[in-house]
Amino acid sequence: MDVHLRSLRYFVAVAEELSVTRAAERLYVSQPALSKQIQQLERTLRTKLLRREPRGVSLTGAGAELLDRARPLVTAWDSAVRTVHATAARDRRTVRLGMQTSLGRDLYPAARRLFARAMPDWRLTLRLFEWTDPSAGLLDAASDAAFVWLPVPPGLRYRVLLDEPRWVALPAGHRLAGRPDVDLADLLDEPFLALPEEAGPARDFWLATAERHGRPARVALEVHTPDETFEAVASGVGVHLLAAGNAGIYTRPGVTCRPVRGLSRCELAVAWRDGEARPEVTAFVTACAAAADLVAARA
Repeated sequence: MDVHLRSLRYFVAVAEELSVTRAAERLYVSQPALSKQIQQLERTLRTKLLRREPRGVSLTGAGAELLDRARPLVTAWDSAVRTVHATAARDRRTVRLGMQTSLGRDLYPAARRLFARAMPDWRLTLRLFEWTDPSAGLLDAASDAAFVWLPVPPGLRYRVLLDEPRWVALPAGHRLAGRPDVDLADLLDEPFLALPEEAGPARDFWLATAERHGRPARVALEVHTPDETFEAVASGVGVHLLAAGNAGIYTRPGVTCRPVRGLSRCELAVAWRDGEARPEVTAFVTACAAAADLVAARA
């Protein structure tokens, strides 16, 4: 009767919040996915752990017993993973960086040069994460620092490096592609390419949910990577919002990008885990901030 640690982690969140909704927000997962995991855990244990109530959930006696034992297990495992990865990184003298989109803007090369001056015996590695992981590897210790677009999940700290307008990527033959810019009102009924539900609030941000004032987005397709996204745009499946600086990075035949009026700006940040104190990570964050200043001064 083996139980996945993820199921215990999800159960602890629900048991502590006594709400599937709040637990899903805390974990950055969808409510249906969270409920499915809890039901699977109950089936595996052949035991009812939660009582579903009109205003949330409550623990059964078995659920309370499991919470007492699951909480230290999850905490101990998280601590062990962080320690193992930190030790391995020190052994290799490597800082592992996560990202979800190409950076461009000369930001990373500038940060790399500044970091090399501060930590000459260390190196940086980059790994691309899908949008199903909005922390770009930070929450499961697969990365030491990450470039992320806000908003970020709880448990992370960050420093904003730049902010830009949001644009829209359109199929080249789209009725709006010939305009110099586009009003958000003209996009409200368009089919959108959406980040997966696991992306949490980031999904809503790139669907412009806050600016729709209750008008739901038409989701044509869920996408997991930039390449998948812009191939779908070029194929005419839907439209997608993106940062202004990424419009040039992801240029390809069949895609036209235009500024959108009526949207708040987007922010790119370097992020790290709360409580992170390793000097190499601090040095990289400092290098990123200095690189952003250099890029801004040249703009």
